[in-house]
Amino acid sequence: MSTLTQPLATAPATDPASAPDPYRKPKQGKIKCVVWDLDNTLWDGVLLEDGDVTLRPGVVEHIRRLDGLGILHSIASKNDHDTAVAKLRDFGIEDLFLYPRIGWNAKSESVKQISAKLNLGLDAFAFVDDQDFELAEMEFSLPEVTRVNAADVDTELHRTEFRPRFVSDESAQRRGMYQSQLARDEVEGDFVGTNEEFLASLGMTFTIAPAAREDLQRAEELTIRTNQLNATGRTYSYDELDELRESPDHLLLVATLTDRFGSYGKIGLALVETGQPDWQLHMMLMSCRVMSRGVGSVLLSHIMERAAEAGAGLRADFVETGRNRMMQITYAFSGFREVAREGDRLVLAADLEQIQPLPGYVDVRVTR
Repeated sequence: MSTLTQPLATAPATDPASAPDPYRKPKQGKIKCVVWDLDNTLWDGVLLEDGDVTLRPGVVEHIRRLDGLGILHSIASKNDHDTAVAKLRDFGIEDLFLYPRIGWNAKSESVKQISAKLNLGLDAFAFVDDQDFELAEMEFSLPEVTRVNAADVDTELHRTEFRPRFVSDESAQRRGMYQSQLARDEVEGDFVGTNEEFLASLGMTFTIAPAAREDLQRAEELTIRTNQLNATGRTYSYDELDELRESPDHLLLVATLTDRFGSYGKIGLALVETGQPDWQLHMMLMSCRVMSRGVGSVLLSHIMERAAEAGAGLRADFVETGRNRMMQITYAFSGFREVAREGDRLVLAADLEQIQPLPGYVDVRVTR
């Protein structure tokens, strides 16, 4: 029986206000991480009783397929940690799972810990288990988590919720980016020194280049998924971005960031309409995953320098969305001031005599 489409007979009663609406259309790409049980789910058998367990047919293929689409995987299992990890290593699949929680706590608590560590909302998680009791406990404790019976993975993992809206050139690298971030977090937790000293220890390289056609899928995704560091909240389609990329009157710039742990991927996007007397900055956004890296104004400073070189002024559109206060602060810190307002839309003008110097802890490389 599918736990996605029918209620569990053994599930404790839940608050009707928090129960899923059976008539609501499934949201495409809702699931960002699948959390797996081990015994009789990832493998056949009970590890501490049988020892010689075998991987369930097709399960690893599902995991690798979803991994290629950018969907992450983790583990919540009641098991002996060292024995289970050794078995995952024997099977050659340990690296497929981020921040696995293997022990004797409630599996709902394990999912909460994984959610906090990966900085993903609980409604972005699916939990796969073979036992009705564990699925019911998850429903009772975390009703926003999608539940999948292990017997149904061949059908349920192809549902709309498990099909991302965007599959970009970075999707297959998403797990590696998260693994790098977990490594950074661990080093940062142990680091003794100032925040600027820690940032300098990362060896960051910030690259700015004109958008190429192969960047556009990720660029479209950024316009839709970025909220806190998005100056206007406007979204752009692939075709719109491609047209603007080809326009002689526009600059469409993409920023990437790497450090000694690996790549953050494409994390910034800007659209500038060039002209006289002022350039118009129609779009400026940065991925939220670099908020703590002190590079939020690097792309903006570069555009200010280019406008000054061209003998033009620079004005920027800003639309208050209720979630992009950080971008407004970035503009203010960079010397922009409000010169016009119409409802929630502001026009900001840059002071090109006072461009902020680039931070010394990042190597900025520009391709024109």
